[in-house]
Amino acid sequence: MKAVVVHGKGDFRYEDVPDPQAGEEEIVVKIGRVGICAADPKIYHGNAYFSQTVYDHAPIVAGHEFIGEVVELGKGSKEKYGLKIGDKAIMEIIIPCNECYFCKRGRYNLCDVHAITGVSGPNGGWAEYMKYPKGSIIWKVPNHIPWGAAVTIEPLGCGIHGVERANIQLGDTAVLTGCGPIGLLMLQAARLKNPMQLIAVDTDEHRLAIAKETGADLCINPMKEDVVAKVKSVTGGIGCDVVLEASGSPKAVVQAVDMLRRGGRLMEFGVFAEKTSLDWSIISDIKELEIYGGHLGAYAYPMAIKYLAEGLVKTDKIVTHNFPLKDWKKAIDTAENHLENSIKVSMTP
Repeated sequence: MKAVVVHGKGDFRYEDVPDPQAGEEEIVVKIGRVGICAADPKIYHGNAYFSQTVYDHAPIVAGHEFIGEVVELGKGSKEKYGLKIGDKAIMEIIIPCNECYFCKRGRYNLCDVHAITGVSGPNGGWAEYMKYPKGSIIWKVPNHIPWGAAVTIEPLGCGIHGVERANIQLGDTAVLTGCGPIGLLMLQAARLKNPMQLIAVDTDEHRLAIAKETGADLCINPMKEDVVAKVKSVTGGIGCDVVLEASGSPKAVVQAVDMLRRGGRLMEFGVFAEKTSLDWSIISDIKELEIYGGHLGAYAYPMAIKYLAEGLVKTDKIVTHNFPLKDWKKAIDTAENHLENSIKVSMTP
């Protein structure tokens, strides 16, 4: 079969690789759609903090956003997962060991082994076919969810996990910084929490327009307005209750700390290409802030699937481009540089 294989920094190749075979409690799917995450261009350029991890596991098939149709069921997999040939199915991108300190405490997204598809574990989904290995967490996806929506299950799961980590309450003013794919999906999940005020921040006017359509009460462009001053002006000078940071921008983190009220909450989900620094006395002595990290989409896939199936989360304005898998480089360029107002870029093998 054809696949996009990572061989090293700046060295992705569209080439022939062996077809996967399903062993005991394993599934092979025909990939219907794959997505490009903001981390993928960083992996390509070597800017992600985990890039070297990927290179250490090379050659490895890229891609951790995928959805497929079941074409082969290994021994015991039909009974274990309740699947049949022709079903749509997705696996969570981390395969937990179920033995480490974190797995035994239910925090499997922090598993010590940390086998992640296309990064540090099995082959990813940028291929014609993919094997869901034994030990995977696999979910059936309703066939009526189209490929273009189903490919957002993984990033939507991440968004839901971030919203849950942020503990948004009724009456809160919540600010989302970064209206990329995960940010816009996170925004819709946050809307389901019914905060009193939901504010979106981004430098891209087109993305802010989509944020307005999908649930933001107020949109702020930091290139045109002082974000901190604006947030304080609409909160009686107090500041917001929570910031969902999904941009991966060092400047956005500094702004987040400044716009939060005393005792406020910062949930950081962005993946950074460079280090950032803060005046930590603001976090401690001045505001006593609560800081939460967000990693992957633990326990969130069933909710993501349900919200997409019921139309509670919309993706038609978010998944903007689709390329043949062989045009992976053009797809990465389009996603990375926001060409043609792209937001979520996907590929079809």
